[in-house]
Amino acid sequence: MRERVIFVNFLFLVLSILIIWRLFNLQIVNGEMYQALSEGIFANSTEKFVERGKILFRGGEELATNITSFFVLVNPKQVKESKEAVEKLGEILNLEKKYILENLEGRSSFFILKKDLSEEEVSKLKNLNIKGIFIGEGKKRYYPQGKLAAQVVGFVNEEGEGQYGIEEYYNDILKEGKDITLTLDYRLQFKAEKLLEEAKEKLAIEGGQIIVMNPKNGEILALANFPTFDPNKYREEENLEIFKNGATQKTFEPGSIFKIITMAAAIEEKKVTPETSYVDEGFVKIGGWTIRNFENRIWGKKNMTEVLMWSINTGAVFVERQLGNDLFLKYLTNFGVFEKTGIDLPEICSENKEFKKGYEINFATASFGQGIEVTPIQVMKAISAVANGGVLVRPHLLLENGKNYEEKRVISNDTSFTLSQMCQRVVEEGYGRRAKIQGYFIAGKTGTSQIPFSSLGIKQRGYSDKTWQSFIGWIPAFQPKFIFLVKLDNPRAQAAGASTTLIAKELIEYLISYYQLPPDYE
Repeated sequence: MRERVIFVNFLFLVLSILIIWRLFNLQIVNGEMYQALSEGIFANSTEKFVERGKILFRGGEELATNITSFFVLVNPKQVKESKEAVEKLGEILNLEKKYILENLEGRSSFFILKKDLSEEEVSKLKNLNIKGIFIGEGKKRYYPQGKLAAQVVGFVNEEGEGQYGIEEYYNDILKEGKDITLTLDYRLQFKAEKLLEEAKEKLAIEGGQIIVMNPKNGEILALANFPTFDPNKYREEENLEIFKNGATQKTFEPGSIFKIITMAAAIEEKKVTPETSYVDEGFVKIGGWTIRNFENRIWGKKNMTEVLMWSINTGAVFVERQLGNDLFLKYLTNFGVFEKTGIDLPEICSENKEFKKGYEINFATASFGQGIEVTPIQVMKAISAVANGGVLVRPHLLLENGKNYEEKRVISNDTSFTLSQMCQRVVEEGYGRRAKIQGYFIAGKTGTSQIPFSSLGIKQRGYSDKTWQSFIGWIPAFQPKFIFLVKLDNPRAQAAGASTTLIAKELIEYLISYYQLPPDYE
């Protein structure tokens, strides 16, 4: 019994010593540190960061996560009295002495001198052992893939709020700590971005996008932008436009890829068939305007399949006239040209005020994709319906089970099949033939359009010499698993047949290899 009492007393003594030591450590050794905490010094800093849910690729690779971050906390009353401290801080943190002194003299209470310290900086600061300097730690948002899918993911600002991309769109869910898995395929996304980087080297592009989507359910497998940025270093970017996703937040005039929609509407309404012919004279006069073909070519008698194969502008005007302005407008509306797609990203939609004025010339040029504005994702949604059997799907990035939208049929399955046949001829024999791969039926269409001065930020009417060049295609042509868009801003090429088709071919070869697509014929 006596031994038990002695043991209990000894245990009580040990616990008392530990508690006293803890209090001493809190109040004396680290008292200043906790004083800073009580003063709310960490407001608007990474240290007030709330643990957000992760953002993952469909294979589980991390696109956005949270890591421990270290920072330097300074008591100006103590540090500014030490010239040695200022010198050493500047040397270790790679900060100018003037910057450190300005902060010391301009503040009376604790402040954070530098965030996101490297391991080397932390180690040197710990060995510095200067009074009034503390190392704190907290959580911060981190993007382990760097620039990969940057415009898709966005970033988290100083206040802990998502900005741009998935971080913005799903901000409330992520703030609750819930993880999000995307439809994006890590390897395909990497390949798409690499193709754009190569296009910069080979074609001197000023910008561009590549989108790959499942045309049956709207799952986006790749969404690449160029130029891009590192969301870990978003504060270093001076041009805020780079944060915008070109696929959803920037419009362009699609050019001849839009002829697919014009032709689909006319075939659906039985105004033309693939064999319907007309005689091209090289131009069409509308009021005081003259519309000409690419390179001022005169094609003579051609049928509707050949209009797509050789991207004949006057042929598209002929088709629109058979359809009539009212029906043409109806189909543009049905295909979603004047509304947002519903994609789970921040997106815009052009009002197309100039086109909606209803002038005859506006309808004529819109038939071949000039004078009408869309986003790349709007084009993908519209032409997916041509590829998949006639139904609009909602492009999306959140990996889901089942559909949460109402399907809308815009053309019949027969019209869809007919257009796939016509667009397959474009790749087999027409301007899209550089995207052809033996053994596979590939449907597609090239597009080249002039860039208006207004899109370049120039207050001037009319069009510049710069171009948007694009290629949209789907594979296999008659039972598509993938639809893709390659769009380049002002490449060093005369037309899309010499630029986007080459990139499209590399992309198709990758899809065939990566997803093991069997050939359609030997």
